[in-house]
Amino acid sequence: MSKIGKKIDVFFGVTEKGSLIKTEIYAGIATFLAMAYILTTNPNMMQGFTYGGRTAALIIATAFGAIIGTGLLALYAKMPLAQAPGMGLNSMVGSILAFGLVGVGFSFSYPNMMVIILISGLIFFAVSLIPAGKSKETGASVSVREKIFDGIPPALRSAIPVGIGLFIAFIGLQNAKIITANPGTLVSLVSFNTYPIGAEAKSALVCLFGLVVIAVLSHFKVKGSVLIGIIAATLLAMPLGITNFKTIAGNDGIVSWNFVENFGKFFSFDADEGAFGLLFKDGFSFPKGSVFTVIILVITFSMIDMFDTIGTIVGCTAGTNLADKNGKPLRYSRIMYSDSIATVIGSVMGTSTVTTFVESGAGIAAGGRTGLTALTVALLFLLSIFILPIFAFIPPAAAASALIYVGVLMIGQVKSIDFKNIKYAVPAFITIIGMPLTYSITNGIGLGILSYVVISLICHVIESIRYKAGKNKDEKGVNVKPAFPISLITAIIALLFL
Repeated sequence: MSKIGKKIDVFFGVTEKGSLIKTEIYAGIATFLAMAYILTTNPNMMQGFTYGGRTAALIIATAFGAIIGTGLLALYAKMPLAQAPGMGLNSMVGSILAFGLVGVGFSFSYPNMMVIILISGLIFFAVSLIPAGKSKETGASVSVREKIFDGIPPALRSAIPVGIGLFIAFIGLQNAKIITANPGTLVSLVSFNTYPIGAEAKSALVCLFGLVVIAVLSHFKVKGSVLIGIIAATLLAMPLGITNFKTIAGNDGIVSWNFVENFGKFFSFDADEGAFGLLFKDGFSFPKGSVFTVIILVITFSMIDMFDTIGTIVGCTAGTNLADKNGKPLRYSRIMYSDSIATVIGSVMGTSTVTTFVESGAGIAAGGRTGLTALTVALLFLLSIFILPIFAFIPPAAAASALIYVGVLMIGQVKSIDFKNIKYAVPAFITIIGMPLTYSITNGIGLGILSYVVISLICHVIESIRYKAGKNKDEKGVNVKPAFPISLITAIIALLFL
C-alpha cells in the first residue's frame, strides 16, 4: 500500500472496520448511482413538478447540497452514509410555490421558502446541540436528539430497518415500473403479455436482470456486485431503448448542459433563474399575516427531517458493525450535526432540506463501512456538475435493482422482533407496514409510536386494576405491581405526531 493509501486507511479506519479501500470506493459508486436521480428530480419537484427556468441553477444547488452533506458525513462523522435534498420535503416546497396553501390569503416566494428551510435547519442543529442529561451507560452528555432516539421503544427500533427495507424496495419496484398504478387496486404488476413488449415491461426486465446479476454475484461473494449489477442493467437498457441517448449530449429536453453558462445562472441572484443566496434577497420579507403559517411550516419541516433521518440511519446501519448493541448508529451526534448543518448551508445554496438518503443502504450492502464511501459519493456529485449528462444516462430501472436488493438485506432484521409479545408485535408491525403504504418513514414511526403508547397505557390500566384485586400474578404466583410502561420522552414524541 502506498503512503497516501496508508494515510487514507488510518484516517477512515478502513482496515479497522474489516474493509478495503477499493471496496469503499465501489460502495460509494454504488450509492451515488442509486441516488443520482435526485440531480434532475429535485429541480422538477421544487418547481411544482415541472422543469422551469430555474432548473439549471437547482441542479447545481442539488449537487452542492449533496457535496456538503455527504462531505461532512465523510470527513466529520466518518460514516458510509450519503445526503442530498430529500424527496417529500422538496415536493412540499414545490406544491407551496406552485399551488399555494389552501385557506390562506397569501403566497410564499422561493426566497421565503429557503428562509423557512434555513430556520428549520437551525432548530434541527440546536436540538442536536442542546444537552439533555447524561448517558446511564457511559456517563457522557447526551443531546435532546439523542434523548428522542432513546425514547423510541426498542421494539420499534428493531422494526424501523424492516419498514425501511420494504419502503426502499417498493420505491425500486415503482421506479422500475414493475409495480404500476391501478385505479381499482391502487397498485398492480406490470403486464408482460403485450406484443410488442411495452416500455414499462422493458423497464421491469432491465431491473429484474440487474437484480439477478447482483444476487448471483453476491452469492459467490464477488466484490462490487451491486455496482456490477447496475452497470449490467444499464447495458441491457441501451438496446431495449430504456436509456435516452439524447441525455449524453445534454439535449433531452430537461436542460442544455453547459456548466459555465449554468454556473453563471446559479450565482446570478436572478429572481427567476438563480438559486445561490436568494434567501437574502427579500427572503425574510414574509407576507402580512403569515407568521403562524411560517411557524407551522418550520415545525413540520423540522419534525419530518428529524424522524426521516433517525429512521434512515437506524435502518441503514442495523445488522452491521456500524451500530452499538442498542441499535444506535456509531457517531450518532456527528451524523446529526452533519445533517442539520447541510440543511442550513443547503438553504443558502437554494435547495430544499438536505437529509440522509435511504439509498445509502446500496453502498453499505456493497461493503461500505467507513467515511471513504461517503467521500466517494461527494466527489462524484462534484464531478456531476461538469459531466451531468453521463450520470443522468443511468436509467432509474438500473438503479432500482440495487434498491430492491437493499430491501432484501434490511428485511432480515425482522428476526429481532419479539412477535410472541403482542403488546410489542402490533406496534412493530404497524411501523413496518406504515412506511411503504404511507410512503413515509416519519409516518411509519409515528403510527408505530402512537399505537405503542395507546396499547401500553390500556394494558397498564387493566394490569393496575388486576393488581388492586390481587390478580396480577406472575409465573411464580406473586402479585406484581405493574411499572409505568412509557417514558416521558416517549410520551412527548407521541404528542408530536398527534
